[in-house]
Amino acid sequence: MKIQTYKNHIRFYPPHHFVYYPLLALFLFTSLYMAWTTNEKLIWTFISICFIFLFCLGFMLRQHYAITLQNRIVRLELRYRYFTLTGKRLEEFEYKLTDDQIFALRFAPDSELLPLVDDAVKNNLTGAAIKKAIVHWRADYNRV
Repeated sequence: MKIQTYKNHIRFYPPHHFVYYPLLALFLFTSLYMAWTTNEKLIWTFISICFIFLFCLGFMLRQHYAITLQNRIVRLELRYRYFTLTGKRLEEFEYKLTDDQIFALRFAPDSELLPLVDDAVKNNLTGAAIKKAIVHWRADYNRV
């Protein structure tokens, strides 16, 4: 498996990103073309609207449930790691961290986590800034 870094940590699901969306886009553009070039504009406009709806629905539903669950797990993992390293509960000041910051902190190894948490709270670092500050990237190969 390829070593995960900041530059390659985005993940694709090939059947969805490289089959479903391209085919749906092809059908959508074909239906839009037909709506402009045929005499049956009403039916082809309706078909185009249906494809637009399917495009949006497919994008939203595919990730909604998995990402919601993943976000809860990442938050729990960070709480556990923080408690293990400090003996203190992260929940006491977790409200000061944004979701973006929490999700970025998961890539920090234990040796870098505590300073990054402190820096994120004190200096309100963005998630991207936290990721870029990580020296030894802790890969997450099980993401959605």
